[in-house]
Amino acid sequence: MRASKQKAPSADGILGIDFGTSNSAVAWAAPLGSAQLIALEGDALAMPTAVFYNAEEGSTHFGREAITHYLEGTEGRLMRSLKSLLGSPLLMETTLINNQLVNFSDIITTYLAALRERATRQLGTAPTRVVMGRPVHFVDDDAGRDAQAENSLRQAAERVGFTDISFQFEPIAAALDYERRLTRDTTVLVADIGGGTSDFTVVRLGPARRHPSNRGDDVLATTGVHIGGTDFDQKLSLSQVMPLLGYGHMGPQHREVPNRVFFDLSTWHLINWQYQPKAMAQAKALQVNYTDVQLHDRLMRVLNARYGHHMAHDVEQAKIRCSQTGDDAAMDLSYVEAGLLASLGAADLHSHLAQLLANTVACARECVQRAGLTHGKPDAIYLTGGSSALRTFQESLQAEFAGVPLVTGDLFGGVASGLVYSRF
Repeated sequence: MRASKQKAPSADGILGIDFGTSNSAVAWAAPLGSAQLIALEGDALAMPTAVFYNAEEGSTHFGREAITHYLEGTEGRLMRSLKSLLGSPLLMETTLINNQLVNFSDIITTYLAALRERATRQLGTAPTRVVMGRPVHFVDDDAGRDAQAENSLRQAAERVGFTDISFQFEPIAAALDYERRLTRDTTVLVADIGGGTSDFTVVRLGPARRHPSNRGDDVLATTGVHIGGTDFDQKLSLSQVMPLLGYGHMGPQHREVPNRVFFDLSTWHLINWQYQPKAMAQAKALQVNYTDVQLHDRLMRVLNARYGHHMAHDVEQAKIRCSQTGDDAAMDLSYVEAGLLASLGAADLHSHLAQLLANTVACARECVQRAGLTHGKPDAIYLTGGSSALRTFQESLQAEFAGVPLVTGDLFGGVASGLVYSRF
């Protein structure tokens, strides 16, 4: 779907915002019209969910620009995986940014404001109606925290100027976008695999079903699990990179180095916490647990120079390259230590992600079982969300649902488009 400069929206026009863990997208449509994705960075229709607070200029940057500033060594703070904070006690914590204490909920608001401002620039007027996407579960097995997460996102949307706010499950939105391309009725398993969650919906779709306002009878089952691309990144970082800093290292007392710092350094939304004075002091004190002090020197170099996000970015990009090509992907870590390298191969993806993928596919299987399909399988599986492109995930899904075709949708824009269709 192409983005273009829009005429001023009608009073009944509506935005769809897919606020994602890793990437976000925005679409707009008039009643019964076609959704148009809005360009957020140049011609790009999706923008990384990233905020960089530039300490040198006192400026704030978003998306690819934010990541570029960080990787180029500009002094400041990079914030990623903001969505993962929803439903967490960390949301109301504060962090020091450019000598000011900033609430994490305010950082989410800042990012949503940037999305609305860019939409306003494209549309020519500020939209007030919005459908926000949400995962089936922000928080697994805790209805109270899940409701709190949605309410926090609603409050952030209100603070940036939206007055008519509704929510839709992201896999249902993806299904409504896919339905626009169907020429016959079909029963589909929608697999929405994002950065923080994996959501599944079995839904009846087709040309004759598009316009009724209540599609509740067409949704046969919905399930979700709090596993996504950032969890894959964490697992791969722990297996391929963190051992270079001491993860799994056996110390002089024949005990492994305490591992919390490595888990947090491998988790996008927890990395910044490792740069706090208390965490730094704890990491420095770990030296007595090392037999090879060079590993501890590397750990402290990463923390002192704040290379955590840089390493996480390298792991994420290696995962993508390896998945796309099937070849080994090298990670150049010479910014930590001259000549330091790590690698990631197809066998690593299979072995290290096996349990996470098994749990994700089990969630898909449960969704199909709940739907009670006559033949036990859907007619097709529709893939959306950036992490659905992971080759090992697709192979696991095909093994579970043999013979069911996989259909790849708009991995980054489909949910945003479907969100506006859910209101018309």
